[in-house]
Amino acid sequence: MEGSADTEEPLLLPLALSRFQISEEFGFLLPDPLTELPAPYSPWMDIARELPQLITSHQLRSRVHQMPQLSPQQLRGREELHLAHLVLSFITMGYVWQEGEEGTVQVLPRNLAVPFWEVSQALGLPPILSHADFVLANWRRKDPNGPLEIENLDTIITLPGGESLRGFILVTLLVEKAAVPGIKAITQALGATLQGDEESLHRALEELAGAIEAMREALRRMHDYVDPEVFYSVIRIFLSGRLPAQDEAVHAPGTPSLRGADPRRGVPAAPGALLGGRAAPRRLQPLRVGAGRVQVLPHHHGHQVHRRGGRQSQGQAGRAERQGRPRCGKAAVGPGG
Repeated sequence: MEGSADTEEPLLLPLALSRFQISEEFGFLLPDPLTELPAPYSPWMDIARELPQLITSHQLRSRVHQMPQLSPQQLRGREELHLAHLVLSFITMGYVWQEGEEGTVQVLPRNLAVPFWEVSQALGLPPILSHADFVLANWRRKDPNGPLEIENLDTIITLPGGESLRGFILVTLLVEKAAVPGIKAITQALGATLQGDEESLHRALEELAGAIEAMREALRRMHDYVDPEVFYSVIRIFLSGRLPAQDEAVHAPGTPSLRGADPRRGVPAAPGALLGGRAAPRRLQPLRVGAGRVQVLPHHHGHQVHRRGGRQSQGQAGRAERQGRPRCGKAAVGPGG
């Protein structure tokens, strides 16, 4: 036993950040994100560039209904996919919340829901506006050769909220940038621990502590760039989700969750405001696309995305029966669904 123990190789961890798509220079930020999609996707980009005006003028939903249904098959590489996800997630949130908290919708048009889900699947991201879109992939330098400072930064896609929204995104970005030395220090600390190198471990922990303080300093700038009233009354709405659990009954037939519809048809008003909220906001549930439907998963699924056929799972059916609700059938998606 002792002989075999002596011949065991030392435990080594895969400490290269690139293995986890973490940049040595930018950390979790997407390094120098693309700002333009290929020409075939100009309908998406044209709408995304006008989002604040289209939302405030109550024209976004009609513009989305006129948008062609595009396939993401021509997107090449993760950079183009990330920009597409950013664009579609912002359009989706603008579409849902165009009329504010009292005017949300149950239905996403198929020409928006299907490509959004397909791009999400390709990236392994949930089909919802997330931190990965809102901040990590939503930045550009004004001067390409200038520093990564707030004066030289801008967002790629925006929503209503003006300078407060810009500040909220970019200050959060600076917090992410300040974290980079700490991320690298963590890997150094792990390596030093494995090698029993106390001096290197001490240096790594000091570096980590410095990064945490730098993150705090960056976060304090939120007070300088974000108006709390604008955040609460405007920005927060687009980051909101669905109603609390007491409104679960809207999952019954006749009030299905978010589903693909013919973009030429009108969008019905939400009787239960499934995606909206007069109460405290919850996260918007991710889409599920099965045979002939695009819908939001029940709350207990969190951010998992499942691809299934038209049949309801046994677990879902059992939960519906236990709660005294009829089983939910297919949700139609319009012609061609």
